[in-house]
Amino acid sequence: MRVLIVEDESRLAELLVQAVDEAGWSATVAVDGPSALTAARTGGHDVIVLDWMLPGIEGPDVVQRLRADGYDTPVLLLTARGALPDRVAGLDAGADDYLAKPFEVDELLARLRALHRRATPTAVTALRAGDLVIDPETRRVSRAGRDVLLSAREFDILVLLMERAGQYVSRFAILDGVWDGETDLSSNVIDVHIARLRAKIDTPFGRSAIQTLRGVGYRLDPAGG
Repeated sequence: MRVLIVEDESRLAELLVQAVDEAGWSATVAVDGPSALTAARTGGHDVIVLDWMLPGIEGPDVVQRLRADGYDTPVLLLTARGALPDRVAGLDAGADDYLAKPFEVDELLARLRALHRRATPTAVTALRAGDLVIDPETRRVSRAGRDVLLSAREFDILVLLMERAGQYVSRFAILDGVWDGETDLSSNVIDVHIARLRAKIDTPFGRSAIQTLRGVGYRLDPAGG
């Protein structure tokens, strides 16, 4: 990970560079607002650690200018200003996170890792159970090479079962994951949707991928039944 550190206090800048190096990342340092803008626009950094109080242009103004120019590199704003209005002002300026001084280096590194994860696209992989295939990105379901049309709820239940293939998934887990707990647990709504799923992905193909264990929940056979 490539980190741009914008800090005019030399001792703190050295500490941050050391922490970044020890984490196995690479660091570039800028010491004022104008040089921060130049480095952010040309350096191809993954994350920016930006001090609030900087010579030339203050941190929030640096972020605002970057965002106005279309630069979306994640920014962690460092400042001794811990009051709520200051935190709000920094985030409203376009910063992605905020860390008040003094801080622990481990927390700083953890926040940088989190910012990098959120900014890095993850590849969406298909879910498979035998010849039953789900493409979560396109919401396409197929079995034995044939498309299977599911309702939105049926699709979400199937994804949940396939993500936990081989494990029994409780009714509560399905309600919480698919309905956000809005449906009464005593309702037969899950049974109805499971029956419809079986009628679409199992019965026409002579399979029994979805299994029920009374009082426990539902399980999808990893081999597809």
